[in-house]
Amino acid sequence: MNTGRIGIVTFPGSLDDVDAARAVRLAGGEAVALWHGDGGDAALRGVDAVILPGGFSYGDYLRCGAIARFAPIMEEVIRRAEQGMPVLGICNGFQILCEAHLLHGALRRNDHQHFLCRDQALQVLDTTSDWTNGFAPGQRIVIPMKNGEGAYLADEKTLDRLEGEGRVVFRYLDGNPNGSRRDIAGIRNERGNVVGLMPHPEHAIEQLTGPSTDGLGFFTSVLQALQVAAP
Repeated sequence: MNTGRIGIVTFPGSLDDVDAARAVRLAGGEAVALWHGDGGDAALRGVDAVILPGGFSYGDYLRCGAIARFAPIMEEVIRRAEQGMPVLGICNGFQILCEAHLLHGALRRNDHQHFLCRDQALQVLDTTSDWTNGFAPGQRIVIPMKNGEGAYLADEKTLDRLEGEGRVVFRYLDGNPNGSRRDIAGIRNERGNVVGLMPHPEHAIEQLTGPSTDGLGFFTSVLQALQVAAP
């Protein structure tokens, strides 16, 4: 497989950028560090895909992801995503993607009002996206989850549209952990190049340190998608 250059954006308050970079390398890709304050055409340093990692960007002031959405680098991320570049938002990254309107809906405080940290079972519903093509439809995976504002919300019309178009990528299994509407754990855009989810696949890439190696499939999937798309 050809090595893909996957950029990981570091915002002030990012926690999981190093973990995401390690996951990319273990999958066989090249991890490229990107800085939130860089802007313009050169900001993405020629990467083939981008990961917005978990954490507390800009201290989660105003709303989670609300300030990060206006970071200089996001202008180029949004532009390239709209052109088809694969983008994955994990936890805080999912919140940023919703704030940037690359994905529909919003993430709000967990319905039980507590921070949640546990291993979470998910069902993979869509395997057509750039980040999930290596999974089987209906596959059960287990990856860590840690959030205080992880409840996915959208109006009924939007939820019906996401469900009807097959854009709900992951659903929580074994109980709803945070009050997300319709047990939704992750969604994608229409094209399938932009995916956001609350649980953390980068923490499930090695048996020694994670509950499984199920998370590695996200990173091998995007490398496969890049290889197929390469001229």
